[in-house]
Amino acid sequence: MRYRSTRGQAPLVSADQALRAGVAPDGGLYLPEALPKFEPDEFARDNDLGALANRLLAPFFAGSPLADRLADICQSTFDFPLPLVTPDPAEPGLQVLELFHGPTGAFKDFGARFLFRAFDAIADASDPITVLAATSGDTGGAVGCAAEGARHARAVILFPKGRISAFQERQLCCWRDPVTALRVRGDFDACQRLVKLAFADRELSARHGLTSANSISIGRLLPQMAYWARASLDVFNRTGTRPGLIIPTGNLGNGFAAILARACGLPIGPVVLATNANATLVDWHASGEYAARDSIATLANAMDVGAPSNFERLSGFGDQLIEDVVRVDDPAIRERIALTHQQSGYIACPHTATALEAHARMDPARRSERVWIAAATAHPYKFAEAVEPLTGQPLSPPPSLADVLTRPVHLTDIAASLEELAGQLDADRAKG
Repeated sequence: MRYRSTRGQAPLVSADQALRAGVAPDGGLYLPEALPKFEPDEFARDNDLGALANRLLAPFFAGSPLADRLADICQSTFDFPLPLVTPDPAEPGLQVLELFHGPTGAFKDFGARFLFRAFDAIADASDPITVLAATSGDTGGAVGCAAEGARHARAVILFPKGRISAFQERQLCCWRDPVTALRVRGDFDACQRLVKLAFADRELSARHGLTSANSISIGRLLPQMAYWARASLDVFNRTGTRPGLIIPTGNLGNGFAAILARACGLPIGPVVLATNANATLVDWHASGEYAARDSIATLANAMDVGAPSNFERLSGFGDQLIEDVVRVDDPAIRERIALTHQQSGYIACPHTATALEAHARMDPARRSERVWIAAATAHPYKFAEAVEPLTGQPLSPPPSLADVLTRPVHLTDIAASLEELAGQLDADRAKG
């Protein structure tokens, strides 16, 4: 399997080269040159997620040094629960795929754990890797957790000052070496621009072995296909009908992973994207014209993206596979959290609430055509200050999140400038 740049001006590379580079030399994002095709019954014997992921991802790593390590990487990555639940027994056609049972309580754990295990397999002490990750909330916590204790890869996490929850900030800044947290005076898009500028500086990138753990990395997207495969197969085998997916999305990584899985033959029906008040994607879907803009701060802050990087992958590949894009603003998010709890007792985080609201807005006839799977992307405790007043119920952290509260915090404030970022990268390297 070889990988091509979305911009078509870079050489084809192997899977390990694509993972290590993060971004192609021409500034584009990597995509598989061709997609494998599967039939649902090929996964009949794959009872656990690790085995399914290995079978699904094997063609993507064919010919790569990672091929022989893939089974072990998948088994150690996907070692936590993936429940598909029915929040309201009175509405069995709506199911929620809880993606927050990993160590940092967010769906980003799947991709981050896979990526760092892959990095440790392809790097060594003489040729280390520096993962540079911009985060609007959950990616950084997952990257820091996955990187802690890594032998040959370090993580440098950039996050926007004042734009994430208090718990999210603590979770970004509590990890031990080799992890560095940088709080940027700017929004998420400013953090993302810094990452792109750093990659574009070839001398800086080579000096530190820079790569990405954001969803711009194909190594983040490929493992995310596995949980969409598992959930869709479970519903398809039970009902004989391809389920629809409702996916909260900001940078389009989670949505694109589902589209990639569908394009490979997994039994996935219509894909609906749910966004917050940031309207870039909903306006594109309505008009056919894409116009990036500054991001807007919302309750669902991990989706506060005005210029989704993965649109470059989507355009010309999977855009025809998206049935709808639904914009859910903060008042509607609050109302959906409260109403869902009132009706069923289920507690949703603000991001999950955008998917539940998108489902509620569907025409009843459309809802009844199939099972719809809404993605629950983060544990509600991570947004307790927003959720508790709406449900009237105190939230308790699961053990993995409770552990975060006992850890010391380490962070550095920087301006949104490449000069300051480069200085921090050099200072970290000098420390060892």
